[in-house]
Amino acid sequence: MLRAEAPDALRGSDLIIHAGDVGDPKILEALRQIAPVVAVRGNVDTAEWAKALPETAVVETGAVRIYVLHDTNALDLDAKAAGFQIVVSGHSHKPGRSERDGVIYINPGSAGPRRFSFPITVARLDLGVRPWSVEFVDLEQGRRVK
Repeated sequence: MLRAEAPDALRGSDLIIHAGDVGDPKILEALRQIAPVVAVRGNVDTAEWAKALPETAVVETGAVRIYVLHDTNALDLDAKAAGFQIVVSGHSHKPGRSERDGVIYINPGSAGPRRFSFPITVARLDLGVRPWSVEFVDLEQGRRVK
C-alpha cells in the first residue's frame, strides 16, 4: 500500500531508502518516479519478484556510509568498525532514532498499513547539515515531528 501522502512527504528527496516489507513491486516503481531507490527485502517480501531485493545494502553518499537492513536483530557486523555512520532498518515499524558508539540508527516507521498503534510515518534525513538532521513525517497528521 502506498498512501497518497507518502510521495508528497518524499518529494524533493535525492534518494529514497526502503528498509523492507515492500509488499508490492509497484510501490518501488512509484517511489522511483520521485528519486532513485535503494530497497532491501523484508520478512513480508516472499513473492518471486522480491527475491531480487537484497537482504542488506550499502549507500555511500559523499563521506557518509549508510548500512540498510530490515531487522537490526540480524545485524551481524560492528557498524562503527565497518565504517558506517548510519544504519537504517524497518521491521518493528516503530519510528525512532537512536545513537550507539557514534552510529545513528534510524527506523522510519511504516508508511503503509497501520502497524500496531504506531503512527504512519516516513523519515527524512538531511546530510547537508551537521549534525545530521532526522525528522519524521506523520502522514496522517500531515506534520513533521522530530
